Amino acid sequence: MPGEHGDPPGTGTRQTGAGLSTRPFVIREVTDPWAFRELERVQVNAWGYADREVLPGTMFRISAVTGGIVLGAYASLPPGDPASLVPVGLAFGFPALRGTEIWHHSHLLAVHPAWRGTGMAVALKLAQRERALAQGLTRMTWTFDPLVSRNARLNLGKLGAVARTYLPDWYALEDDRAGAFPADRLMVEWDLTRPHAERPAPPPRGQVALEALDDTEWPGPARLYLAGARVLVEVPTRPEGLETEVRRAWRDALREVLGTYLSRGYEVMDLARAGHRAHYVLARVTGGTHRDAVTSEAG
Repeated sequence: MPGEHGDPPGTGTRQTGAGLSTRPFVIREVTDPWAFRELERVQVNAWGYADREVLPGTMFRISAVTGGIVLGAYASLPPGDPASLVPVGLAFGFPALRGTEIWHHSHLLAVHPAWRGTGMAVALKLAQRERALAQGLTRMTWTFDPLVSRNARLNLGKLGAVARTYLPDWYALEDDRAGAFPADRLMVEWDLTRPHAERPAPPPRGQVALEALDDTEWPGPARLYLAGARVLVEVPTRPEGLETEVRRAWRDALREVLGTYLSRGYEVMDLARAGHRAHYVLARVTGGTHRDAVTSEAG
C-alpha cells in the first residue's frame, strides 16, 4: 500500500499511487463530535466488530484534545456530495510513556474493504507520522497478528518498521479462555526520523527455521538452533482458509520460533515472497541497543 506523505495538519492529500487503484481520497484530522461517531462504522466495516469491540466516538473525542491523533480518510468527491463526509478509513493513536521516554502508540488502523489496494493504509500511517513528529515524538509502536502476512508486508516492507517483541495471548477476544484461539501479536517499532522508502519484497534467502511440511498446509518442525545472520520463518499467506487445527498449529509454531529468535537478539525486518509462499526475514541485531517495547494497533 504505497502512498504519499500527508499534508500538514488540517488538510488532506489526494492519493493515487503507481500500480494501485486511482480512486482519490483525502485524509484529514477529525474534530467534530458527530464525525467521531462515524468512525465507529469504519471499524465494523473493516473487521466486522461486535458492538463491545468498537472503540466509541467518545474515546476519539477526548483523545483528540488530550494529545491523541485521530485521522479519517474520505472519498475525494465534488463539494456538497454527502458521501464525501462518510469516512472509509481511520488511524488512531496516543502518546505512550515509560520512564522518561515518550512515543506515539498507534492503536487502530482501519480501511473499508472496498478501499483496500488504493494506498490508503500507507497514506494514513504517513499522515500519522507527520503529526507525531510535529508533537516532537520520534518513534511509533503498534501490534499486528503474525499469522496475517498482508499486515506484515505493510508494516515491514512498505513502512520500514521492525518487530522486536513477541506478545503471546496479548488480547482476550473471546469469552471462553480455555477454548479461545490465542490472540498473539508482534510489537512493531517505527523510527519516524528515517525517510520513508518502500522496499520491494525480497526473495527468501537465509537459514530456514520454520517452513511448511512438503505438500501439506501444516508447519514442519521448528529449528531453534540456527545462528546465522539471517533466518527465515514461513508464514501462511491465506490463514483464513485453513482448518482451525492447522491454524492453531501455525500459531503455536510461530510463537515458539519467533519468540525464541527475538529473545536471542534477532528482529523481524521484512517479509520475503516466492510464488505463493511468504517468509519472515529475521536479522541479528548488531550494535546499538535491542529495545523491548511492551505497550500495545488493533488487529
